[in-house]
Amino acid sequence: MSLVLQHYSCSITTMTRIRSQQDAQLVRAVLPLLILTLIRERESYGYELVERLEALGVSVSTGLVYPVLNRLERDHLITARMGASNNGPPRKYFTLTTAGEDARTAAIHQWQGVSLAVQNASNSEGASDAE
Repeated sequence: MSLVLQHYSCSITTMTRIRSQQDAQLVRAVLPLLILTLIRERESYGYELVERLEALGVSVSTGLVYPVLNRLERDHLITARMGASNNGPPRKYFTLTTAGEDARTAAIHQWQGVSLAVQNASNSEGASDAE
């Protein structure tokens, strides 16, 4: 393999790894907001939330979702109840609390601010490119 091709291949691998890490960080940052929003729509159990997130195009594992659920419950943003399952052991169903609704609203405003900043930066970048 030529030195140029080897360097190019290494650069692509590095960029892919960086992009993957950035994607994971972004998902971790927005996951509490997504979970609060999904639970607001309807009472849900952990694995159901994973499936609903997947349906939205957010690929997460139960190992990522359950710690967030535990933290949200500990912080009194959601409550849990045990419910029967058609197959297997009882499930823990989560519902949103008033404090959870307030936290969700605050997180949406925060997300909108960040989203607007990204949009403004992208628009100004496009304007600079046109000059």
